[in-house]
Amino acid sequence: MVKRHQPTLHNALRSLPWKEVTARRYDREAGHGRRETRSVRTLTGTGLGLDFPHVAQAAKIHRHRTDLKTGKITRQTGLRHHRPDDACSLTQAIGQHTRAQWGIEAVHHVRDTTFGEDASTIRTGHGPENMATPRSFAIGILRTAGHHSIAAGLREVSYTPFTRPLDLIGPP
Repeated sequence: MVKRHQPTLHNALRSLPWKEVTARRYDREAGHGRRETRSVRTLTGTGLGLDFPHVAQAAKIHRHRTDLKTGKITRQTGLRHHRPDDACSLTQAIGQHTRAQWGIEAVHHVRDTTFGEDASTIRTGHGPENMATPRSFAIGILRTAGHHSIAAGLREVSYTPFTRPLDLIGPP
């Protein structure tokens, strides 16, 4: 996903003629208390005047989600570029790829909001990965134990810090 920390590429992809795209794919799902529609539009990078020679295809993904319990509607648009070596059947594959990316983003969101990962001052070498590993492990263990809220699960575990975390992991 091209984010705003890549402003030149982000603006170049945003300015593409997305309204003229005829190759589109729509996915609709319901589950986990929400209804979601995703629209994917793709363009071939050649002939678009992009000053990025590695871009073979570009995709614009629009997600529309409705929380069935609260009625809250959220919309999210993402831009993605693909190099020639991974540009096969993009219109069909991008939906699955995007769902996986948003799943990863959900884990990053939990790690940031619950563990304050973005505020960490560890930025060199393998430090960020080394600190992300135990955070992801804790999230996985708490999810496996049935906790929907990682923050609430961490609070519950903290009530008995010498036994409860080990109980979640189980016997060796």
